[in-house]
Amino acid sequence: MDSENNYLQINLKSWNEKTDIHIKSEFYDMKGFLDGKLSLNDIEMKLLGDIKGKSILHLQCHFGQDTISLSRLGAETTGVDFSEKAIENALNIAKELKVNSKFICSDIYSLPQHLDEKFDIVFTSYGVIGWLPDITKWAEVISHFLKPGGIFVMAEFHPVVWMYDDNFEKITHSYFNAKPIFETETGSYADRNAGHTTSCVVWNHSLSEVITSLMHQGLTISDFIEYAYSPYNCFNQTSEIEPGKFVISHFGNKIPMVFAIRAVKT
Repeated sequence: MDSENNYLQINLKSWNEKTDIHIKSEFYDMKGFLDGKLSLNDIEMKLLGDIKGKSILHLQCHFGQDTISLSRLGAETTGVDFSEKAIENALNIAKELKVNSKFICSDIYSLPQHLDEKFDIVFTSYGVIGWLPDITKWAEVISHFLKPGGIFVMAEFHPVVWMYDDNFEKITHSYFNAKPIFETETGSYADRNAGHTTSCVVWNHSLSEVITSLMHQGLTISDFIEYAYSPYNCFNQTSEIEPGKFVISHFGNKIPMVFAIRAVKT
């Protein structure tokens, strides 16, 4: 079986290994999180609004910090990730913090086979859709789990960012979903000195591909916003222009780095 068709197994191995690195990293600041710090950013919080009492499905939740943060704000949350190691850690953290977050180990496309529930909100954020080859199928899953009138909120790195090489010196990939991208990474965005090498298969998805897929599943876009900064210092060659706002040093605010969408299921 070639690497493209075997992408789930390749990426699962990578994320199981990355979870061990991430949970110990300064980037994820587990000590601060366990002491009460929320992991969410203003970008997504503005679109989520008041979530107290709302049921939220969080897709591709990693080891659950955002899912648990949403619970701390009064929501009833269910986090989903395909990494067994990530979900194991999420369950342990939720138990330690005594929050009501539930967690399911499943890839996104298979989730309807493992979960029979509808939600007020479906949420996903930062570095998620690049791991999925089929955005149409992704949008179908989102629509499937939303109640009528429910909202979908996503915050994601802009596809322009993924066109560049690691040091943002030249364009190496298409803006469009032309073909899978095969990468080998030493370390991780959360700890570049981890010294661990992993392989992965990813895809770049244009904004038109994302927006059209949602619209075709009966979701009405109420907000679409682009940002010239990242709330995370997870790229090479960055400068912090304001607290919690990072740009590529030699680009400044000249390229989009994040986009966010709020959509309503009609």
